[in-house]
Amino acid sequence: MADTTRSVRPAWVDDELFPFESRFVDIAGHTVHYVDEGTGPTLLLLHGNPTWSFLWRDVIRALRDDFRCVALDLPGFGLSTPGPGYRHLPEEHADVVTGFVDAIGLDGATLVGQDWGGPIGLAAAQRRPGAFDRLVLANTWAWPVDGVLHFEAFSRILGGAPARFLVRRLNLLVHAFVPTGHRRRTPTATEMTHYHRALDTPGRRQASAVLPGRVLASRAFFAEVETGLADLAHLPTLIVWGAADIAFRRQERERLEAAFPDHTTVIVEGAGTYVESDAPEEFVAAFRDWVAAQRGDATRADGRDR
Repeated sequence: MADTTRSVRPAWVDDELFPFESRFVDIAGHTVHYVDEGTGPTLLLLHGNPTWSFLWRDVIRALRDDFRCVALDLPGFGLSTPGPGYRHLPEEHADVVTGFVDAIGLDGATLVGQDWGGPIGLAAAQRRPGAFDRLVLANTWAWPVDGVLHFEAFSRILGGAPARFLVRRLNLLVHAFVPTGHRRRTPTATEMTHYHRALDTPGRRQASAVLPGRVLASRAFFAEVETGLADLAHLPTLIVWGAADIAFRRQERERLEAAFPDHTTVIVEGAGTYVESDAPEEFVAAFRDWVAAQRGDATRADGRDR
């Protein structure tokens, strides 16, 4: 178990909206912020771009009585600070998450990944067999997408120099992605403040600016993740899918379903990219029902073995 330190977090973090203790741990020279709430089977919750652990607040609040909910901020996002020379590449994020898994001693946990948290988390799971025994995937992907016009256009436009400039100067992705990724409910002004303030300077927004271009540029990383899916294909997997997402479509969901034969899929109609924040009640219910079904299967199997 790594040494962790308590730190006074910024005053703009609302203690009622985000009522969790902030913890910090050094991972390879990066100061990684995370929350670790509740007791029971462990869930590692991973965010994407341009969000942070704040995205999982309602899920954590609903599950922490029965589960240990661990949610970290990737370096450059939320309250985490990258070390010198960090380029904010998905390959580097996967290294940090792998180091975090080692630092807090995860074993037999459930990986919960959304958006970039999916491939980054799956990469870490492939590197640490045994650290995870279940998967929950929400509106994400895990393979190269070059040649797919839908993703090619996104990556080339938002990964280009003009868009990167607008992201760094005007916080473009927070302004655009967070509202459009919530289709069921409109984030409040206070909630939006938590996304804006987490990326409140051009330097802080570099993390957000880099990732769109890496959808194509990190092809080797995605190819490695895709190859490694076979090593995880035996894991029970819950796929929770916001059906109104304009980024991740039915095609991506079906490809995940094919990659993980032991899957259960719950489609949340009308929800967007951030289904865990857009429709947290449905997300939590889907997870609880899935866990209960697995426990029932295990009980029946034990009965047959007697």
